[in-house]
Amino acid sequence: MTLSEQILPDDERSAIERHLREFDRLVEDLRVIERDLARSALADESVARLMTIPGIDMVVALALAAAIGDIQRFEAPEKLVSYLGLNPSVRQSGPGPAHHGRITKQGRGHARGMLVEAAWAAARAPGPLRAFFLRVSSRRGQHVAAVATARKLAVLIWHLLRKGESYLWARPALHAKKMRELELKAGYPAARGQKGAAHAYNLKSHRDQERRWVEQAEAAYTRIVAGWNPRGPRSGRVRTGALKEERR
Repeated sequence: MTLSEQILPDDERSAIERHLREFDRLVEDLRVIERDLARSALADESVARLMTIPGIDMVVALALAAAIGDIQRFEAPEKLVSYLGLNPSVRQSGPGPAHHGRITKQGRGHARGMLVEAAWAAARAPGPLRAFFLRVSSRRGQHVAAVATARKLAVLIWHLLRKGESYLWARPALHAKKMRELELKAGYPAARGQKGAAHAYNLKSHRDQERRWVEQAEAAYTRIVAGWNPRGPRSGRVRTGALKEERR
């Protein structure tokens, strides 16, 4: 018997084996749930469209699609922002000026939390969204920047779903890889030896080319907003013009 081995009593060994069997059962249940989620994602065009946005994976896209429902019921992006509780609260006494505070946190809390997590992920990926996050972070701190980026994502999502378009600065090979992984999770057969759209992501030269492209977009956004004077929202409205190019 080595130092790393230990003889256990029969009752403790039985308990460990029982827990391991339960763990294996739960893992299998999770695989079935993941398979069903992947099939639902593949059957919904809006989910695939949302997954073109940096930071949004299958789980986040499905959660947002379920929370939003029919995008046509939101007449403007501000309506969706308010529905998700990402709009700033407004305090006003009498005829005095309005004061804007923290977000209201009303509406769909789970979807709002998902968007904030997606914002943190988007801040780590090259592109205009990261430039926006860094710009806000330099003035207000990272946590405020994450919420602001989540609000930006909500506006972007509204435009993509209303117009039926994908994210303008999506990385095609990366998105194809994500969709292929969805197919495999859904139980589609593996196509070994076949070079589909997702194969391009395996080529370092192709990945670097796509990364340089979105880095150029990030640099362009940084130059555009360099001379802007930061202002808060006016008349209780959320400013949505910071990333016009992200609406497509």
